[in-house]
Amino acid sequence: MTKVDLITGILGSGKTTFLRKYAGYFLSHNKRIAILENDFGAVNIDMMMLRDLRSEKCQIEMIVGGGDPCCHKRRFKTQLISLGMQHFDRIIIEPSGIFDMDEFFDVLHESPLDRWLEIGSIITIADAETEEKLSPQMEYLLGSEAACCGKLILSKRNSFPHESDEHITQRILDHINSSLKNIRCDRQLTAGDMVIKDWKSFTDEDMSGFAGAGYRGSSYVKLYSPEDIKSSVHYYMHIRIPEGEIPKLVDKIMKDRECGRVFRIKGSVPTDEGKWIKINAVSDKTELSYVPEGQAVIIVIGDELDQHRISSYISENNTDNEYVYV
Repeated sequence: MTKVDLITGILGSGKTTFLRKYAGYFLSHNKRIAILENDFGAVNIDMMMLRDLRSEKCQIEMIVGGGDPCCHKRRFKTQLISLGMQHFDRIIIEPSGIFDMDEFFDVLHESPLDRWLEIGSIITIADAETEEKLSPQMEYLLGSEAACCGKLILSKRNSFPHESDEHITQRILDHINSSLKNIRCDRQLTAGDMVIKDWKSFTDEDMSGFAGAGYRGSSYVKLYSPEDIKSSVHYYMHIRIPEGEIPKLVDKIMKDRECGRVFRIKGSVPTDEGKWIKINAVSDKTELSYVPEGQAVIIVIGDELDQHRISSYISENNTDNEYVYV
């Protein structure tokens, strides 16, 4: 049977970055894998970040999120049936930061998937930069997506060079365990459940451990359905903004509370030299890097977003006449 791994974590935690490394491990061992992206909408910047992995050994597919939950579940099952019939060595699923864990377990246990596929590892990415207090809905997602993990992997450790491993481990565990307690989960995570390590130093032994981490059948009270959660995403397409204005734009949107509570801004914009600038911003930290390919889009994720106010900032410097947002 083909093992199916699930990589969870709240919005902006670093799931796609980890997925690249995890997929690379299997490909380096000549395994044939499929990656299934389950995101908010038809524009998926994370899928674009993975497309260089596509090859005869790596198939990448996408499920558009949103809409009726039952309809989405059917799409999810149909996609997995298609992949299951192709007999991959491994299927890796990266859902959006807003995900109903029940959907994963329910679909994998339905016929005919229960004859072809089995759950491999559930890996949760824990963001070292997570704010100490999130909205109730985000706290629910933090707990529910970590409840069943076989391994908890800390991301962005390097953002806190003066904080000891012991202190940062306890800080993150206290937060997640508080979220688990709030949803009456029968599990509390310990230091043994967490990996705190520079991702650049991951070895084959580490990756093999993740692949064999398994999962836990933890129970908890389901406080929200995905359609009830106020967190949302808006897409601003056909973007051309001067490179020097990008950090200023991000800063304005992040700090203006009338834009909503912004968790993350990501995307890519073209330069006059024919290059692309990838944008990845959380809280007050903005990372810009050059990439060979991209799509002219800025994606804003957060709670109770005002898409029109956000657009007013983007429009100030955008020179593309085909600009549109949804």
